[in-house]
Amino acid sequence: MDRAEKREVVTALHDAIAKTGVIVVAHYAGLSVSDMTKFRRDVRGAGGHVKVAKNRLAKLALEGTNAKGIADLLKGPTCLAYSDDPVAAPKVAVKFAKANEKFVILGGAMGTTVLDPQGVTSLANLPSLDELRGKLIGLVQAPASKIARILNEPGAQLARVFAAYGRTSEAA
Repeated sequence: MDRAEKREVVTALHDAIAKTGVIVVAHYAGLSVSDMTKFRRDVRGAGGHVKVAKNRLAKLALEGTNAKGIADLLKGPTCLAYSDDPVAAPKVAVKFAKANEKFVILGGAMGTTVLDPQGVTSLANLPSLDELRGKLIGLVQAPASKIARILNEPGAQLARVFAAYGRTSEAA
């Protein structure tokens, strides 16, 4: 790889990291090509990307971004999984790490916050953006249905009162 290609890789990676919501750094030593391909496919399916680059080039790409604090994690065979959704890449990475013992999560970054492996795991346990949207819509719709029930209830109570009075006057 000549200097121009390296510069191109650094620029592309820098742009991707600058626009992303979360980055997960992991060791992948000992994984087969099919396992790594499966990981890439899973991350892509969740809306993220996986990048394997030389650590020196990745460190250069991290300069000037919010995630520059993870540069210390880039030692040995590392890959970067990143996504715009703050829980997509961590969810896939943690699930993949549970299934493959050779895939080790080193940490990550969300904005300017540097995450340790436990931070990535706790981020993965959060509900996804789509799940949160569903819950929010449910919460917004619930009060409307309750209001409709409350507005209909006084008329029903009034009808029950009249019916009760009618039964008592018939009995008398």
